[in-house]
Amino acid sequence: MRQRKVLIKGAGDLATGIACRLHNSGFQVAMTELAVPTTVRRTVAFSRAVYEGWAEVENITGVLCKSEAELLAAVDQDRIAVLVDERCRIRESWKPDVLVDAVIAKKNTGTRLEDAPTVIGVGPGFTAGVDCHCVVETKRGHDLGRCIWEGSAVPNTGVPGIIGGYGLERLVRASADGVFTAVEPIGSRVKKDQAVGYVDTGDGRVPVTAQIDGVLRGILQDGVTVWKGMKAGDVDPRDVERHCFTVSDKARAIGGGVLEAILTMEKSRRQSL
Repeated sequence: MRQRKVLIKGAGDLATGIACRLHNSGFQVAMTELAVPTTVRRTVAFSRAVYEGWAEVENITGVLCKSEAELLAAVDQDRIAVLVDERCRIRESWKPDVLVDAVIAKKNTGTRLEDAPTVIGVGPGFTAGVDCHCVVETKRGHDLGRCIWEGSAVPNTGVPGIIGGYGLERLVRASADGVFTAVEPIGSRVKKDQAVGYVDTGDGRVPVTAQIDGVLRGILQDGVTVWKGMKAGDVDPRDVERHCFTVSDKARAIGGGVLEAILTMEKSRRQSL
């Protein structure tokens, strides 16, 4: 039986959770990314391959590919292909069976119902039956990972989900406009008001600090241009270091929702024959 092809727009931590679940379920997976990814949870994101050439997440390897030929070679070797392809042009030649928009932009940046036989929108900004076949809910809570066949996901609130009793306080934000550099690695234990990085403004270095005690679950790649208030890191108050190096409960749940949506669409097509 031919392996079904899935193209995922985005290669951040949530998109990576989807990719891992689909890869383990027997799909060929390719992912598209920006030339300068701004993923914070880099240790569990295939977007890291853009900077380093490859990335491993839960024993699955993603490799940076610069052509369709390299993509084909990667998936034939049971790897995940990662391409710098902001406009997702590879879709036109590779012709995936499934397209998943997991950019998490909180809006639709160009995905259409006609882009593939099965099109899935992840999170807010999509409407099932209009620009995708199914929407998968990303908001933490009772409906996380739920398949929505009519309507849309919960609108973006701008407030991250509560983990260990903290929401907005978990975020590390850039303190100025400039170029970011981390001074603490992912997985390190940090204290409230501790500097975890700095922004080089051109006139000096401005510290970037944690808002709470916990484990630094994510931090931006060195050299990324940031603006004041931009998300630059994530502190987990649960203080479990291994959580920094495995797919999160949220990403895994969303991946399960995407897998359910794909299989539901296939079941529906079989029944209609």
